[in-house]
Amino acid sequence: MLARLAGRSDQEVMTYMTIPSTISGGPSIFQVRIGSGEVLSAGDEADFLVAFYQHSYEDHVGSLKEGGILLYDSDQVQPDLTNKRFVHVGVAITGLTVEALGGTAKDKGKNIFVLGLIAAIFHLDTEKLMALIRERFGGKNESIVNTALMAFQAGLSYPVGTLLAKRYQFEVRPKAGGRGQVTMDGNQALAYGLIAAGVRYGAGYPITPWSTVMEILRSELPKYGGLFVQAEDELAAVSLALGFSYSGYLAVTGSAGPGISLKTEAIGWASMAEIPLLVVNVQRGGPSTGLPTNVEQSDLYQAVFGSHGDSPRVVLAAANVEDCFYVALEAARIARKYSTPVLILSDGSLATRIEAFDEPDLESIMVDPRPDLTPRPEGYNPYPVEGITRHAPPGTRMLSGKYPVVTGLEHDQMGHPTGRPALHMAMTAKRRRKLKQLAEEIPLPETYGSPEGEILIVGWGSTFGPIREAVDRAKARGSAVSSLHLRHLHPLPNGLENVFARFGRVIVAEMNDEGLYGFGQLATLLRARFCDPKIQSLTKTDGLTFRVKEILEGILS
Repeated sequence: MLARLAGRSDQEVMTYMTIPSTISGGPSIFQVRIGSGEVLSAGDEADFLVAFYQHSYEDHVGSLKEGGILLYDSDQVQPDLTNKRFVHVGVAITGLTVEALGGTAKDKGKNIFVLGLIAAIFHLDTEKLMALIRERFGGKNESIVNTALMAFQAGLSYPVGTLLAKRYQFEVRPKAGGRGQVTMDGNQALAYGLIAAGVRYGAGYPITPWSTVMEILRSELPKYGGLFVQAEDELAAVSLALGFSYSGYLAVTGSAGPGISLKTEAIGWASMAEIPLLVVNVQRGGPSTGLPTNVEQSDLYQAVFGSHGDSPRVVLAAANVEDCFYVALEAARIARKYSTPVLILSDGSLATRIEAFDEPDLESIMVDPRPDLTPRPEGYNPYPVEGITRHAPPGTRMLSGKYPVVTGLEHDQMGHPTGRPALHMAMTAKRRRKLKQLAEEIPLPETYGSPEGEILIVGWGSTFGPIREAVDRAKARGSAVSSLHLRHLHPLPNGLENVFARFGRVIVAEMNDEGLYGFGQLATLLRARFCDPKIQSLTKTDGLTFRVKEILEGILS
């Protein structure tokens, strides 16, 4: 609710959630960073910590900055009051909530009570917050809505909120530009981006942290005349999606790393048959079941190389929540133009992170999903050796009377299976050439900061914000540090070597293991591509996003 309030108040916001992967639940944290200026990361240290339980206090008091405020439930928490680094504020949150609402079971409303406290402390718009509460509980019994509002009002009017309100004040910065903001998490942005990109069909199987993309598409696609199928397993899901795409409608399937492993054979079929397909991988810690609710970027090798045979595919990675929307548009454009599977990499951080961004201009970007059923002329070949594949959807009239075949076997220009060595070589080269052609049209990413210097930090995916904030801090200290963020990971844009040449060190920051040879996955790809020994690695595998100070320590030490 705080994040959504920020979005409706033209403020920048970023959240970060950590939840246990066990069905029985356990300790959870939710960070919210709100500012009048640009917010690039969830923040290294908290200005304000709310501890509901003893373990909340013990596990997270170390993240509170010196001079920060520790607001704790005095009914549940016994802090070390001899620690003078923080301002300790004890409030009987549980008891006051029960008193306000009546009945011992009412202590479940204490998070809304604290929301009222925070609204008073930070001078938040209470009318908008109460509207959000009504929206959140609006589908439930009216008594539940009223109970939530009572809890909020009780917290809002508690005296400690007024006392602390003198410590905090947001700067008022009028929003530039006329477009309103939308507030959502990365999975929501990705799902609506797919709809804007003209995707009307898809299939999937539930798995954390992909499942909410699937749930949104299941409810939304029928509104646009489409369909999303929950399949019996991952193999069926990707096969259904391929069937939809074969029919002429670009389709989507998705999962996390374990599910993508199961889809691999069918994705290889899409590469051979040159069927456009979108495959979303919302990455989590691995291997195997790994860390279902923690973040990692360890599926890059899987995305680029995860198939038998020479099976080229395109790989893109979203940088932030807003980019989750736009990367879907880019992926769909490429899949259609080059008749190829395109893998979209997100991760558990982006999936649940909430950000506010300018509302997209839907009128200008919505894609017409209808297939091209124009009769194909004499001499039509879907698989020209020297060109890019152009499929004719089933039902398209062939004026020659000859109808093509789609198969996972090596084939000639009409799709008929063949084992001729010369033709296999020619078709393998054809499938390779279209990705090389794509590389020529990909724009070179802009360098953030000076175009030359001592250190260039290279990142991909959700490391975008912390890397940029690290660059800003490093420059403030007088260090010659810049950054470059890659969205197109395979193929890579041409000309990166010219950018790298202008820096003394190139450090790739990514959330995966350094491997047997001391380099993360993207760093290994870049070293293989450019044979440049100054490309180095900064990696981590603790299941958490990069802190800015971790990046600074890694590049400047």
